[in-house]
Amino acid sequence: MGIVQWMNSIAEFGEWAAGRKPVTKKEDALRFGILGAANIAPVALIIPARSHADVIVVAVAARDRKKAETYAKRWGIPIVHDSYDALINDPSIDCIYNPLPNGLHYRYTLAALKAGKHVLLEKPSLSNAEEARSLFHHSVLSAPKAPVLLEASHYRFHPAWRLFRAQFNKEDAEDVESRAGLFAGAFDSSDIRWNYDLAGGATMDLGHYALSALRGAFGTEPTKVTSATARLRDPPYDRCDEAMTATYTFPNGGRGRMSADLGTRGGYWFPWLTSRWPSFRDCLASVTVRTQPQALGSENGLEKSEQKMVKFTNFMGPHGWHRIAVTTTTTLSDPTSGNPVKKTRSTEKKTAYTFPEVTASKGEEWWSTYRYMLEEFVNKVKGREGSGAWIDGEESIRQMEANDRTYEKAGMLVRPTCKELE
Repeated sequence: MGIVQWMNSIAEFGEWAAGRKPVTKKEDALRFGILGAANIAPVALIIPARSHADVIVVAVAARDRKKAETYAKRWGIPIVHDSYDALINDPSIDCIYNPLPNGLHYRYTLAALKAGKHVLLEKPSLSNAEEARSLFHHSVLSAPKAPVLLEASHYRFHPAWRLFRAQFNKEDAEDVESRAGLFAGAFDSSDIRWNYDLAGGATMDLGHYALSALRGAFGTEPTKVTSATARLRDPPYDRCDEAMTATYTFPNGGRGRMSADLGTRGGYWFPWLTSRWPSFRDCLASVTVRTQPQALGSENGLEKSEQKMVKFTNFMGPHGWHRIAVTTTTTLSDPTSGNPVKKTRSTEKKTAYTFPEVTASKGEEWWSTYRYMLEEFVNKVKGREGSGAWIDGEESIRQMEANDRTYEKAGMLVRPTCKELE
């Protein structure tokens, strides 16, 4: 069983364990079609849609119709179209979920928007910044009653991300590190993640989350990519990175570091024996923020200051389990020499599975990041007030710009631009 299929099984078990049954759908529920028989679609849309009265998944299309028919039967999808274009042009469909390979995002997303469909677009939104600027600035999105387009960076919609961001002022972030990894062997050599022409690579996969979280913690864009080092796949896939580490400088002078690895290995005793063994050390993705020391005046003739370290463990999948550990270090220093005289540390651990009562979309404790994202997508389409969580087109463009600059700093080619670019 592949890693994504395993995620689907866990998601289904979670709903069963919570005693959740499919809800009765409303007459004006949004009708979704899925482009491709994608492994990610069940956990990202099909399973979350079961508990949403305003969403029905009604159609799928794939390059291989037999594969689409098998997929439709497995997931209870009533309509199978012969092609992506046929699905997009189906007048009974309101919304398109596009989880196709990255290199196909632009063509089919733009076609769907032109057909008047709202689009939930898998991350990363496009292959590069040029495509992102073309798509998100396209006139179809500024026309009256324009369709909704959302990049599916699902973790940003969960209450835990908002709680994490509330633990520090973004202007005070001094040092931030984000890490995401997957054990070696999770994807075989035929996986599309190693296809350069389809915009593959670790930076386009787990790197999207790691870089997005880094930017989100600082709340702004890096002024410089200080360094970037890629570990490449073996030929003939060596135009794709299996891992990327990069450091960034931010406008407040802060430093950021991201690490994304789709083949994590080693880290055990006896490295001569274990260096090639799969490692699980970063499978629970984390983002850690250390703030600048804040002066708090004086106490008993000593200068008092405070510094925070906030670590969010499992920020990519907080609905399963997560922890936000806030460690506060208070220092009393000699005012003459500046040397510390006394230090005290305290740690508080926090979690959030729903939004506060005052929020319009409070959510349920069992909702996944994808279910929270689907809620906000529907709210936007229906013109309802939601939780306030959203990713606009400019955010998606800036993400791809930072992504491209990282590849360039690593001495690699930016992922190719599609020929359908407008």
